[in-house]
Amino acid sequence: MNFSEEINKIPIIKIISSFADESKTEVFMVGGVVRDLILKRKRSDLDFLVIGNSLEFAENVAKQLGIKKVSKFKNFGTAHFRYENFDIEFVGARKESYNRNSRKPIVEDGTFEDDIKRRDFTINAMAISLNKNNFGELIDLFNGYQDLQSKLIRTPLDPFQTFDDDPLRIMRAFRFASQLEFNVDDSIMNAARQMKERLRIVSQERITDEFLKILSSPKPSVGLKLLYDSEVMQIIFPEIHNLAGVDQRQDYHHKDVFLHTLIVVDNISKTTENVWLRFAALVHDIAKPQTKKFVEGIGWTFHGHEELGARMMKNIFHRMKLPMNKLEYVEKLVRLHLRPIALAKEEVTDSAIRRLIVQAGEDLQDLITLCRADITSKNPQKVEMYLANYDAVMKKVLEVQEKDKLREFQSPVRGDEIMRICNLKPSKKVGEIKKAIEDAILDGVIENNYEAAMSYLLKIKDKFLKSEDSK
Repeated sequence: MNFSEEINKIPIIKIISSFADESKTEVFMVGGVVRDLILKRKRSDLDFLVIGNSLEFAENVAKQLGIKKVSKFKNFGTAHFRYENFDIEFVGARKESYNRNSRKPIVEDGTFEDDIKRRDFTINAMAISLNKNNFGELIDLFNGYQDLQSKLIRTPLDPFQTFDDDPLRIMRAFRFASQLEFNVDDSIMNAARQMKERLRIVSQERITDEFLKILSSPKPSVGLKLLYDSEVMQIIFPEIHNLAGVDQRQDYHHKDVFLHTLIVVDNISKTTENVWLRFAALVHDIAKPQTKKFVEGIGWTFHGHEELGARMMKNIFHRMKLPMNKLEYVEKLVRLHLRPIALAKEEVTDSAIRRLIVQAGEDLQDLITLCRADITSKNPQKVEMYLANYDAVMKKVLEVQEKDKLREFQSPVRGDEIMRICNLKPSKKVGEIKKAIEDAILDGVIENNYEAAMSYLLKIKDKFLKSEDSK
């Protein structure tokens, strides 16, 4: 099979091919770029395998292109530079061996076959020759092309060996399956299940990176389900693993929260690429197992799961080394995810809408997106009713925002004024008075302007000061 026509469209190929022949060096396009070329997926990073001195070869190609900055890593025989809009990497053929307690490979020079068989999956172990005598020819030692056609993830060697060398490849198998919507070979699932504990030697940053890539894929449930079925989820995110299962009492059962969560995540992924909104969808019901209670005549309840779930986020973010600047956003969405549902079920008052606007702030639209994704009923009439109610809620939100100017809400009377008028020092009491004014505005008792707030302060201050004096 020959891909000369396709690879000739890549600007740098002719230069590399020409220099390969001049220097009598075998050079191949290799790995993910070959896979994506066959799948017709766009790619901005190009990897080249050099049988010989890869650093010297890269330097010479860069010189011909007028590129002065080449990053070289002698220990691994790799060199990297940017050309036009491409990240270009050259690597020398190598073989690797590993100490079982370390992720740092022992690297030695190797043959073409040594290099290809050390790669993670057959679909990433294909190469295309760039030398004149067989230019564009696909070299496929492990039937990767057939696996691409069959939409199958397999390892070139026994998966136990492949995963023992680098346990993160377990996560990568599920990530590729999720990104490409491929199946995973049974031998990989078997090895992943038996070797899941080996993931503990991998840094949390690398695990989290793969997990977020799964969450960013077109249909995240593919990878999330594989993580659960292989029992890997127990190791990397036990709180999500624990969502699975249904309890039956009398005639009452609750839906499997894990399967419900997969549907919610897939639903939201159709409308947003924001991985943190997807993450909020993943964890929105995370505290249901701890709050589950059976009430006679009512059935299963999960009271307070939204508040407990929000409070669980800080530990999860620390443990998984997630960016702390996203914590408040996820906490807020988990904490408030039931609030619009309650408003959608009843006649909406201005007061309830005001509180929702203020609590959700600039994330209100994301909250509503999450709530819409949370509708997983199989009853089309029910789904239609809820969606219509959310539309009504958002219409009311816009009306109240316009009327009350609540976009950046806080008491029009500031803390320093409260201290001056009430003769108070900075204290908890100042905050209580300020909150009383804000509550009065949110409940519609007074208008959201300075004059109304000041008048209300003068009206209520003695009550607060009296309670201060009695202490």
